[in-house]
Amino acid sequence: MIDFCSIPLTFRHHRNADGLSDEMLSKLLNDGADGGKPTVGQMLAIAAGVGVASAVGYGVYRLLKYRAEQQPPSEWHRVGEVSDLWIYPIKSCGAVRVRQFQCSPIGPQIGLLRDRIFMVVKSADGKFITGRTHPTLVLVQPSFDAQYERMTLSAPGMMDISVSVKQLLETTPPGSAEVWDQPVTAVDCGEEVARWLSRFLLSEDFGLRLVYYPLDRPTRPVREKNRIHRMLTARDSGALHDATSYMLVSEGSVADVNSRLDKPVPALQFRANILVKGPSAFEEDDWKWIRIGETIYRNVKPCTRCLFTNVDPETGVSSPEQEPLTTLRKYRLKPGLGNSPVVGMQMGIRTLGAIGLGDTVYVG
Repeated sequence: MIDFCSIPLTFRHHRNADGLSDEMLSKLLNDGADGGKPTVGQMLAIAAGVGVASAVGYGVYRLLKYRAEQQPPSEWHRVGEVSDLWIYPIKSCGAVRVRQFQCSPIGPQIGLLRDRIFMVVKSADGKFITGRTHPTLVLVQPSFDAQYERMTLSAPGMMDISVSVKQLLETTPPGSAEVWDQPVTAVDCGEEVARWLSRFLLSEDFGLRLVYYPLDRPTRPVREKNRIHRMLTARDSGALHDATSYMLVSEGSVADVNSRLDKPVPALQFRANILVKGPSAFEEDDWKWIRIGETIYRNVKPCTRCLFTNVDPETGVSSPEQEPLTTLRKYRLKPGLGNSPVVGMQMGIRTLGAIGLGDTVYVG
């Protein structure tokens, strides 16, 4: 651990190292050009030297502070346990509820079942669509075989269709798509599933395609709007996620929201990966480090909520009253985050591992 009490000594050392020792300062102040008062030039030199030394010292302090904040704590305390886990294979589509998952650099996974690894894009320009504009996306329900190599899609009024994820990786050359105007590598999933999605979502034979992210590491930089969150780094951007590869919310927070609504919403409507039982409402706002098993996460930004929060995951219908977003805006707005209320937190993974239902949750 860093002893910040020693930092002032470090600053003094930097001043000496820059050549501004006490003796030199005294000489500059006392030895003028004529043996009397120092000249204007000497005074300006002294001021410049002190300014540079102060800037260097402050820079060192900020660097040490940032490095300290990046180090996991040595002490942890229990706050609850994992009560539910979800993986969302297709961005904005239905969830796969699981009992455990591996924590990879790009998000939760079990074999080739991975979080936000697929997305639906427009045929014309490769830009993705979401539940904000197409709420019936949530009715597209993925499921996987026992080997987690083949995905089957179901939707109301449609025959099931399957996609071999393993075959996509082995035979299909990658192309590209965009997530929030950021280019990403993407593998097209073929004509059959493209027609299926277009018929269900657009009632047309064409217009949409399904693409797959084939890499095992994040590749996008932090979006400009998220750069205010200084703990958020490019390694947290996940596969095809909006901001980060992991999201957590507590049962207490969901219960608090529901206590203010005429029609309660399920926890699934907040589309978290990890639901935690035990903490009080919104306690997770202030967590910095989270440990579940041997997996360690960093709280890198609040989870801001958009119109998609109003979409019922069972019906695919957006609330006419714009709930729960309207209620959340009355008491869950945070400084600097505009009109987007906060429920839950977005995390970056710092130590890889696996987590499961019932695992104890610690914070540091």
